[in-house]
Amino acid sequence: MSITIHQGELSQPDVQKLLALHVAAMHAHSPPEACHVLPGSAFAHPSITFFTAREDARLLGIGALKALGPEGGEIKSMRTAPTALKRGVGQALLEAIIAEARNRGYPALWLETGTGEDFAAATALYDRNGFSACGSFGDYPDSPFTCFLRLPL
Repeated sequence: MSITIHQGELSQPDVQKLLALHVAAMHAHSPPEACHVLPGSAFAHPSITFFTAREDARLLGIGALKALGPEGGEIKSMRTAPTALKRGVGQALLEAIIAEARNRGYPALWLETGTGEDFAAATALYDRNGFSACGSFGDYPDSPFTCFLRLPL
């Protein structure tokens, strides 16, 4: 499989469909007080760089990098298409986001994710790539359902 990473493409119908699936899944697997998923329209904000992973023209996954200011960036809403699971899509997207963060000179990358079984694959991906547990950041409240991770760059 030849995965290519692109920036932008937020308005593409296949991207909107995968984003809608992601938002629905996050609401289904997260308690309301711990569900911090952005609606699709929020990714158009100038502080967010949106990424897609494709094989030829087929959408494989999405992810985003949000500028946080001097402390670095935040990884937002990574999602692999159901038909592309276990094919390295998440790794390819994560590598592209980390590379962009390093290119920008960010000192660290941060992320917030859930702690349940539905988040185990994502947590394992971040663990393999050197992220470690940290305290809450930004406006996120502490919660038993929420896990905060940081990768020094």
